[in-house]
Amino acid sequence: MMNTKEEKIKNFNVNGIGLRSDGLYGLPFTAEESETIALAVPWDVTVSYASGTAQGPEAIFNASYQVDLLDPVVPEAWKKGIAMVQLPGDWLQKGKALRKEAETIIQALESGDSPQNPNLKHAYNTVEAGCHELHQTVESACLHWLNKGKRVVLVGGDHSTPLGYLKALSQQYPSFGILQIDAHADLRESYEGFCYSHASIMYNALKIKAVERLVQVGIRDYCEEEARRIAESEGRIVTFFDHALKRMQYAGDSWDRVCNRILASLPDRVYLSFDIDGLDPKLCPHTGTPVAGGFETEQLLYLIEKLVKSGKKIIGMDLNEVAPGPDDDWDANVAARLLYRMCNLMSCS
Repeated sequence: MMNTKEEKIKNFNVNGIGLRSDGLYGLPFTAEESETIALAVPWDVTVSYASGTAQGPEAIFNASYQVDLLDPVVPEAWKKGIAMVQLPGDWLQKGKALRKEAETIIQALESGDSPQNPNLKHAYNTVEAGCHELHQTVESACLHWLNKGKRVVLVGGDHSTPLGYLKALSQQYPSFGILQIDAHADLRESYEGFCYSHASIMYNALKIKAVERLVQVGIRDYCEEEARRIAESEGRIVTFFDHALKRMQYAGDSWDRVCNRILASLPDRVYLSFDIDGLDPKLCPHTGTPVAGGFETEQLLYLIEKLVKSGKKIIGMDLNEVAPGPDDDWDANVAARLLYRMCNLMSCS
């Protein structure tokens, strides 16, 4: 019987198929033995277009068995270990119940009701209380693993899920920046009346004093409120819009030089928040709010590689808004490979 991590590494067939009896990516390590913890947060209560991201963590876990473990940049990274753990509590079922309350509100608003309608107050209070409880649970879970010396990547769920993680990091670091890869600015004070909407994650993150700067990359869907908030931020928000990035490259600029400008905007400690809809939607067609445009996976992995090589430290990250398709696992397939490479790069930071 294999007891130690060293024995497991020695006896593991890195060229074999992923065994369902093992964990994420078919790796044989327990959470305690793994250097990186993938915290699954199955939640999509306030999604505004299409639901399904609550099934993202499970879909990524299932797709991970098809991922070959040789990383072109970090060849033996698998030996460090990545384990997926569930957020304490049955949040998938809690989310389903709260989603019904949220749908009542959304349907009323679509029929012309106002968010201030007193008839909606109970539903709003129920959803807000549930969201608040989720963020507290995420914060506690992240602190548990961070205090054990683990690297943590939060796997959503919708993009509202990392707020508790950011609060946990603010207890460990006096200041840090956020690198947000996304199609959306997510800077609305609220959306559809929900203060904890996925469309408000960065507005809420900026309330955290330790968040020194927000650097957004690939933004291509935003409203006047968000554009004004960026313009009036006095440099605390730096946004690289998708249309501007594309035009730089059409005019002959290289992605390498563009990446240098992005990285120059970041402080030394960086939290990476990766919304899958930052990619070209051909790579994530079932995500909640797909938007034409976006990146290839290697473009963004190149940016993360350069972030690591720059000497800046990735203190945490998330991957969210992954939704499995009804007939295929393409979105999860892309996300599982992206998550593996991201974890490996974070381990070098």
